[in-house]
Amino acid sequence: MEEVNKIIAFAHVTGDRNQLLVEHLYNVANLSRSHANKIGLQLHGELIGLLHDLGKFSTEFQNYLKSATGLLNPDEDEDFVDAKGLKGRIDHSSAASQFVWQELSKRGKLGAMVGQILALCLASHHSGLIDCLSSGINSPVEDTFTKRMKKDYKRTHYSEVIKKSDKHILDHVNEIIDNPGFFNEFEKVVRSIILSASDKSDTVIQNQIALLVRFLFSCLIDADRFDSACFEYPARVKYLVGRGPAIWDSLVSRLEGHLSQFKQEYPIDQLRREIAEHCLNVANRDRGTFTLTVPTGGGKTLASLRFALHHARIYKMDRVIYIIPFTSIIDQNAQVARQILEPEGVDPGSIVLEHHSNLTPKQQTWRSKIISENWEAPVVFTTNVQFLETLFGSGTRGARRMHQLANSVLIFDEIQTLPVNCIHLFNNAINFLVEQCGSSVVLCTATQPLLNRVDTHKGAIKLYSGCEIIPDVRQLFDDLKRVEVLNECKPGGWLLEEVAELAQAEILVARSCLVIVNNKKTAQELYRLCAIQNGCQVYHLSTNMCPAHRKSILGEVRNQLDEQKPTICISTQLIEAGVDVDFGSVIRVIAGLDSIAQAAGRCNRHNRRKELGRVHIVNIKKENLSMLPDINIGRDKAERVLDDYEKDPKRFGYNCIGPEAMAWFYENYFFSRAIEMDYKVSSKEVGHEDTLLNLLSVNNLSLEEYKRIHRKAPEIYLRQSFMMAAKIFKAIDAPNQGIVVPFGEEGQSIVNELCSIHPAGIGFNVLRRAQQFSVNVFPKLLNEMILAGVVRETQDGTGILYLADKRYYSSKYGLIEQPEEIMEVWDV
Repeated sequence: MEEVNKIIAFAHVTGDRNQLLVEHLYNVANLSRSHANKIGLQLHGELIGLLHDLGKFSTEFQNYLKSATGLLNPDEDEDFVDAKGLKGRIDHSSAASQFVWQELSKRGKLGAMVGQILALCLASHHSGLIDCLSSGINSPVEDTFTKRMKKDYKRTHYSEVIKKSDKHILDHVNEIIDNPGFFNEFEKVVRSIILSASDKSDTVIQNQIALLVRFLFSCLIDADRFDSACFEYPARVKYLVGRGPAIWDSLVSRLEGHLSQFKQEYPIDQLRREIAEHCLNVANRDRGTFTLTVPTGGGKTLASLRFALHHARIYKMDRVIYIIPFTSIIDQNAQVARQILEPEGVDPGSIVLEHHSNLTPKQQTWRSKIISENWEAPVVFTTNVQFLETLFGSGTRGARRMHQLANSVLIFDEIQTLPVNCIHLFNNAINFLVEQCGSSVVLCTATQPLLNRVDTHKGAIKLYSGCEIIPDVRQLFDDLKRVEVLNECKPGGWLLEEVAELAQAEILVARSCLVIVNNKKTAQELYRLCAIQNGCQVYHLSTNMCPAHRKSILGEVRNQLDEQKPTICISTQLIEAGVDVDFGSVIRVIAGLDSIAQAAGRCNRHNRRKELGRVHIVNIKKENLSMLPDINIGRDKAERVLDDYEKDPKRFGYNCIGPEAMAWFYENYFFSRAIEMDYKVSSKEVGHEDTLLNLLSVNNLSLEEYKRIHRKAPEIYLRQSFMMAAKIFKAIDAPNQGIVVPFGEEGQSIVNELCSIHPAGIGFNVLRRAQQFSVNVFPKLLNEMILAGVVRETQDGTGILYLADKRYYSSKYGLIEQPEEIMEVWDV
């Protein structure tokens, strides 16, 4: 027996180097333990880390690995196998899950719950979380979990693996299970979830239990991927940044030094200072969910950063994460933070991380693991899409980051842009992160949505007395009023030519005009109409431009505005959220009242004009918004609020975009869309009408169908359809992927670098630079471009795509569907 237990098994082999399986298991166990310690479940994190690759002790797997890496000679070794034919076909994840399930399911109800959760993590660590109950369009409901646990031992190599496994590992596993804290600490977390659930709703409780499963899964996945990457690419280790009280002290000092240098040239500067002071004053409050309701132009970015850094320092938190709605502004806000927190002498990218564009595919390869981000930085800027994918997306790429959300300060900029269908899922996740994971959340906006006033049975954010950082929101809006909003919608709507004429007329009065429209096609048409006019510089902005391109255009626009030169800018709504520009006038094609308020924030932003800025609301003739339901419904509700305002302006404090008007808008908007907030799922996707919230909680429709078929309920605690829900989930209607474009010399240089250097050399710094030159593309267009050879993979296996034909990137419009100018295809 001793000889059997001394078998030498490998976890990974690369070149002339190999990693012992025992070494890998212990490394992953230590990392996973550390991650899970954030919620007091360090024993559980350690256990799944120790067991996750137990199946690799099987002879079949070892022969496969050695054959694939040249350790076995096909001509000399009898054990040699066809590795290519076996790739992905050897089950090395089931044995560990079967072991845990067997050991724990016999220890009462709590043991069965713990056993199922840990077994789910182990069985899923290469696929993404598997279903407990599953059903399809043409298949009956199955107890997938129990079926997996009963998988034939010969196929999972269970008996062989237990016999050959390292004795010390199995002994340590038993020590963990026998530790009194193993069940006590888990029960404490589950009780906390149950006691904190609104209305004691089973839906909310089970949805948060699902989040607990994903959290532990995240701890394991990140530990496993990180240790594997460190072995394959040791240079990965150098990107780790040491944190602790010292780094928060230094970051706070840098920010305070920057704020102290602000000059107060205009009255608005004093208001911004007061807002920042309010943020400082509440930073010592207990952890929880806060709101920061500040009109556009009030300096929310630096004010919220001040709260976050001080709060993180006081409570010894791990990181600050900014979640921003659009990739169009993430680079601007991150640059502001970087200039302050990464002064000369500090390694670029060592403090502030930007992560927004999907440059790598959802299905990770071993090469792409090294360049996938896991948010290992003190200050992270990311997008709503990436945040939601981390919590609900498929596979393992996003899930590995979830544990980084614990013990962190999460700042949501422009929270009103949250997708309506994700509201209940989002609310439950925020409550979980705050109440179970020790995080603090700040919801920032000028137009605060009513996330605490939606259906509590399905999940509403918990906001307590004193959660608002600004002591008198109504007074602040009055003090920061800088514009006059003119509702100029008319029967039949405006022709685009008339909108262009209005913009030209405003140039004569205000010297500059920003026109914001609802779609890219309208923006391009209006740009062409305005560009033919003489004596005025006209610009165009859209998300078809990479961040570096947008930044360049915005730089030109700001220079024009500073010099008070006649300037027109035509943009989609990307410019509304957080972009710091100050136009003399604004024309906004009618949309939701929140969008109108955000547009108004780009007008007379710094209040340096003697008169109020003018914001014109216009409606476009025969505007087709059928493919933009959020804007379409928002427009309809805004029209109602504006009509009500005209009848009784006193009711709204004489401000049609003030707090009272905004509350009335959201009350109407949310009421009309309440049935969408649990993420509707069609019968085409799961075989019956359902919701993602249900699939990730009680899953009652699948449960009832199972009971009808089997005449009894499944004998498992969790019934969620994790994998099915994750595959259905899309943070946006059509999930897209980033491609690197050759904008300017630096963009071309990055393309060349990605195409020429060995994948092992594609470190985080290269990929972070590439994000500035990436454009997100919808699947249909991306597939067409790939088939046409317009988009290519930088190198086989990396999954990183680049634009190979310069004709498809325009200096005016960014990425275009029809080529222009001379073709130049690169072979690099």
